[in-house]
Amino acid sequence: MTLAPTPGQTVGPFFGFALPFARGHELVDPGAPGAVRVHGTVTDGHGQPVPDALVELWQADPAGHVVQRHGSLLRDGTFTGWGRAETDRAGGYWFRTVEPGPTEPGRAAFLAVTVFARGLQNRLFTRAYLPGDDAALAADPLLSALPAGDAATLVMDREPDGSLRFDIRLQGERETVFLTYDGDGHAGRDGVSA
Repeated sequence: MTLAPTPGQTVGPFFGFALPFARGHELVDPGAPGAVRVHGTVTDGHGQPVPDALVELWQADPAGHVVQRHGSLLRDGTFTGWGRAETDRAGGYWFRTVEPGPTEPGRAAFLAVTVFARGLQNRLFTRAYLPGDDAALAADPLLSALPAGDAATLVMDREPDGSLRFDIRLQGERETVFLTYDGDGHAGRDGVSA
């Protein structure tokens, strides 16, 4: 008796349709002080948009404090530091949030980003660093340990309107650097700790 192999398990594409929730991409209300739009496109290894991916942000507040409270799904004006957005037909996503502060003096500020998409066997983790503080970016342990081209995939671009652009390339040329975490929650890539 011969049995046909079963299909592999992946994290999608149903996540992009089933898990978004109302205002999940709005970490702050419209008009909130310091509100900024973070946006980008998720593309596959051929540079084609991924229309059914899910992107999550985890971040510190502007003072660099990591919010640790229950109720992250609430959108009642309390900043929880977490949001979730699905991509549109063009692979685009966006969040309304505030720019995080560095969690330690002299460190570069960043958003922790998680990506779920079809074809992936597990979610992907990465970081989106704020542009502008060149000294902090140069001193960051993770960025400074990467080749310049790879490090550039982790730094957001400031758009003329003040928004922050972070494109996520899942594979191929200019693939976004993705991270692994050890058992203590420390991020790194290829043995490089962050």
